[in-house]
Parts: sequence; C-alpha cells; structure tokens
Amino acid sequence: MLTIENLSVSLAGSPVLRALSMQVHAGTTTAVVGRNGAGKTTLLRSIMGLVTPSSGVIHLDEHNLTLSPGYERTRVDIGYAPEDRVIFPTLSVEENLRLPCEVLGLREPDMQERLSHVLDVVPQLKPMLPRSGAALSGGQGKMVALGRALMVGQSLVLLDEPFQGLAPALAQQYAEALARLRQSRPDLAVIITESNAALLTDIPNQILTIERGSFVESPIH
Repeated sequence: MLTIENLSVSLAGSPVLRALSMQVHAGTTTAVVGRNGAGKTTLLRSIMGLVTPSSGVIHLDEHNLTLSPGYERTRVDIGYAPEDRVIFPTLSVEENLRLPCEVLGLREPDMQERLSHVLDVVPQLKPMLPRSGAALSGGQGKMVALGRALMVGQSLVLLDEPFQGLAPALAQQYAEALARLRQSRPDLAVIITESNAALLTDIPNQILTIERGSFVESPIH
C-alpha cells in the first residue's frame, strides 16, 4: 500500500503541493483529476523522487521512500510513464522496454518473462519491437511508455496524463490494455493523472480531485 502523509512541495519558491495525504491500496486504480497546474505531475514526480518535498512522508509498504534517492525507486518495484513519454530515439522499441530492467541487473529469463507479460497486456507493441524510438507517433510513444513502466512496476505504476493527445482509437486501445492489466495483475496498484475525468470511463476504483495542490475532499478510505 502507498501512503502519503502531509506532503508539501515547493518549486522555485512557490507552493505546488500543500499538506497532501492519500492512500492507495494494492489491487486498486486511483485517478487524480485536476486542471493543468493543480499539482498532478508534481505528485507523481514526488513519489518517484524527481522532486524533493519540503515536508511529509511517502511510504510504499515497509519502504520509506522519502529516505531513498530517486534512482532507487525502481528497485522497490515502481514503474513510471511520464507525460512526455521520454522514449530514447536511437534505441529500438524492444531496447526501450528492456532498458530499465537492464539497469536493475535483472537476469535475461526474468526480463523475457516480463516482456512477454507486457506484450500480452499491450499487444500493439509486438509489431513495433524492432522499430526505432524515433519512428513512433506520439500515441505509439504513449503505449511504449506504458509497457516500459510495466516492465519494472511490479508493485506500483504511475501514469501521467496517459490519454492526453491520444486519438479515439488509441485511447480505446490504452483503456483496454489497462483492463487487461487489472485482470492479469490483481495485486498491482495504479495511479493515473488526468485533466479530463470523462476520458477515464470506468477505469479507476476511486477518483480524487486536486485543486491548488490539495485534494478537494479527504481521499483516505
């Protein structure tokens, strides 16, 4: 379970998150919905250790994430698909998918097992595997970013604005992939940020609305 208590973050001297608290249980999908600038991306970046909180605590099960540097977050099985995808253009899609597992030093059989699972969840990636990262459309890049996050996200997966800019057909495929993920990984916790709650349909178990760095209502259940 992910537990965040009184998390506050300031960027360039301006408060972005304000004493924010939440819990995300294993096996649930939580949507954090809010306007641009409400603090959604900063929340995910705080969980990943990409920004430093001014106060508060973040726990994932027995791990106190606030005590560990960002580069160690994937070692506690957190996967992250940023809004801007960050696909390496000189690598193939398969190399992009494998890269975080290689950095973690996973054995080849383990990497292959994870890759096979990702291709079951996101079958659209299969014909893309040999393609260069530079040859992907924006929507295809979103699918690759999802697959890469699933390669290392064995406990928690963070998806930042995954539906933003997707054509309707790709958005439907992405939603179907998340449904397959829920079925195949019933213990996985997922956090999705989104500006438009209507795009999420029936994906999340709970929806939390964030405004000016705080949840409108207490999200702890």
